[in-house]
Amino acid sequence: MLHHVELWVPDLPGALTPWGWLLGELGWQQYQDWPGGRSWLCEGVYLVLEQSPALSGEVHDRLAPGLNHLAFNAGSPASVDRLTAEAPAHGWTLLFPDRHPRAGGPDSYAAYLEDAWGYEVELQSGPPD
Repeated sequence: MLHHVELWVPDLPGALTPWGWLLGELGWQQYQDWPGGRSWLCEGVYLVLEQSPALSGEVHDRLAPGLNHLAFNAGSPASVDRLTAEAPAHGWTLLFPDRHPRAGGPDSYAAYLEDAWGYEVELQSGPPD
């Protein structure tokens, strides 16, 4: 079982808008809050956004070695569609719009979103097979 994920962000106040909205929509509850970070909890796993003074850059490169994206179960295809439609107003950009919602292949129904700092999330319909 996954315990937690910690994302270092270059602009915590800016990142709280897209991430706070998305995690809230997905049923995550705010868990911890401190001057340099915030966390959300869901089913025993927590996700942290932290603006560390030890950051070595200002943009996440999902194409470099390391984290490519986080994938969340978003529920039904209608839920994926609703979140995709609302996401731009909360700071997310749809990736692969020409292949949406099948960018993950013919058996996948998902949205791939990116925030202003290059972090990608996948909103998948349904649990893994």
